[in-house]
Amino acid sequence: MFQPTINPKSEFRERWSFGDILLPLALITLIFTIVQTASKFTGAYNSGYVINLSLSYLPSYAVQTLVRMLAAYLISLLFSLTYAYIAYRSALWSKILIPLLDILQSIPVLSFLPAVVLALVGLFPGQRLGIEIASILLIFTGMTWNMTFSFYQSLTSIPKELIEASQVYGLGGWQRFWTMELPSGVVGLVWNSVMSVAGGWFFLMQTESFTLSNRDFTLPGLGSFLRAAANAGDNLAIFSGLAVLIAIIATIDYLVWRPLIAWSEKFKNETVEAAQVPESVVLDFLRRSPTMRIISDRLFSPIAEAVNSRLSPKPSVPIRNQTAKYMNWLNWLVLGVAGFVVVNGVFRAIALLSTMPLSSWQKVAIGALFTAIRVFIVLIISLIITVPIGVTIGRNPKLAQFLQPIVQIAASVPATALFPVLLLYLGNMAGGLDIGAVILMTLGSMWYILFNVIAGAQAIPSELFEAARVYKLSPWQRWRTLILPGIFPYLVTGIITAVGGAWNASIAGEYIKFQGRVLTATGLGSTITQASDVGDFPLLLASTIVMSLLVVATNRLVWRPLYHLAQTKYQLQ
Repeated sequence: MFQPTINPKSEFRERWSFGDILLPLALITLIFTIVQTASKFTGAYNSGYVINLSLSYLPSYAVQTLVRMLAAYLISLLFSLTYAYIAYRSALWSKILIPLLDILQSIPVLSFLPAVVLALVGLFPGQRLGIEIASILLIFTGMTWNMTFSFYQSLTSIPKELIEASQVYGLGGWQRFWTMELPSGVVGLVWNSVMSVAGGWFFLMQTESFTLSNRDFTLPGLGSFLRAAANAGDNLAIFSGLAVLIAIIATIDYLVWRPLIAWSEKFKNETVEAAQVPESVVLDFLRRSPTMRIISDRLFSPIAEAVNSRLSPKPSVPIRNQTAKYMNWLNWLVLGVAGFVVVNGVFRAIALLSTMPLSSWQKVAIGALFTAIRVFIVLIISLIITVPIGVTIGRNPKLAQFLQPIVQIAASVPATALFPVLLLYLGNMAGGLDIGAVILMTLGSMWYILFNVIAGAQAIPSELFEAARVYKLSPWQRWRTLILPGIFPYLVTGIITAVGGAWNASIAGEYIKFQGRVLTATGLGSTITQASDVGDFPLLLASTIVMSLLVVATNRLVWRPLYHLAQTKYQLQ
């Protein structure tokens, strides 16, 4: 099985480290800074923009949304590759970056949306640019975490033999990255890209149209169109907007994701060719096109050769002891400054939280309990639904070609856009939104597990399934000894991001405004939304900190040990 490539004293093996104490305090400081920015907002921005529900505006709105999604995805991809690679290559930085990644992905995007918007509006007063940047950054924060986790997991799962071979052949850093490390993560990266873009679509309504304390921040786009249509109860506009959204998703799937999934097959680590492989008409056309061949030979190949020659290994120069000493002092200086900022932020956060009455703390505690129960139920439901479906899709390329766009569309359609249909049922069902929130949270989180399971099932070498057939293993034996161990690392990655997604989705699912009506469910998500609406910044700070710390504690005590188990026991070699 794959052997872990991290330092034996990595964050997964240590019971507790200095980072485990410092980083939660840094989390409190970060959230306090974000909330404080919102509370001291003095910028002026009068949107004055009213979404026109005429269907003739839909093409323009769709194009503007596509531009934001593309920008957010490119930033996410660059961030994921850089962040995961630095954490993988440096045992020291991995102790900081991986716990920090837990913290960053634990902060619910919809809770710090107000402060990000207000801060950027203050930075670009009276201009739409600040809102545009804020929207792209918020979509980015919803996309990047699962891609980063997936690529890091793939890097730490590289077979030891390949690492030794790269050392024997004297590959430089760039050659090792381009020929071994990046290919190892392509399958997971492609499927998590599909999931990330789907997640961006899911929260589109919240990131393009936002209200804080009677301040309206709206951008022209497909998400704001769907939100306006839902608020107006215009069923024709709702279904027209959803039709355009589905058409865009299906087109992207056909032109982008299917070719990438078929192309990624060549990066699978197997010695026996699979009986069935994903196919793509677009990829076949590009491979056979004389024009693309000419472009590749005359443009891409020379660029690749120039990059390889520029980044080829050069004779190493010994680092002087004096330089190493200065770097050590610099590290301590940076750590000291960061520690001072964190301690100062924590004391200021405590001062703000001390103004909260006891009733507000009770509301936060009760809300945390109810939302935690929903998150646990959502996780169980998601595992029961997605694991068998994901394995079936991952091991049957023909079925995957049929189901993939359907699954992607289901993952991408914003549940909030369906509220006009769902609210009539949720409002009358037993338990109301208290139970309905579980459905909405499941719709916002189960896809993280599904897409990771699909990637994990595809990554299992075909020769292992051939061996299982030769030895006539029963279906249960095949699941117990091959499938579940094979997908386990991907499953843990999916669970980590799905749990964070469930907490995040609670903000949209536990508090709903629709046509002058307000439906609420007892929970931490509804507490955050109400505090944001009325501008109760101490309550917003407290509820966001509690939600983030719950996610971090769960990751540290439950998911990180499972992640370590996946690295040491359930890796193929």
